[in-house]
Amino acid sequence: MLFLSLTGCATFSALEAPVPLYESIYIYSGTRLDWAAISQNEVVLKKFRVDPPRYPWVDLPFSFTLDTLLLPVSIYAEIFH
Repeated sequence: MLFLSLTGCATFSALEAPVPLYESIYIYSGTRLDWAAISQNEVVLKKFRVDPPRYPWVDLPFSFTLDTLLLPVSIYAEIFH
């Protein structure tokens, strides 16, 4: 677990990114950030305005789990932001 905290969590990084509200991505944001880093999709990475985790393959299952747990809150935030 210490390893994950040192490399960064994509979910927390994506949600805390300095992005205007109208450009924010809430639903599965950490999973999307990890996948963009894995696929080296520069367009999506620029949209997040945050550095991806150093080891996205390691972070992906944890971000997916956390994104799934936060899904009701994310949907609410996406609709009412």
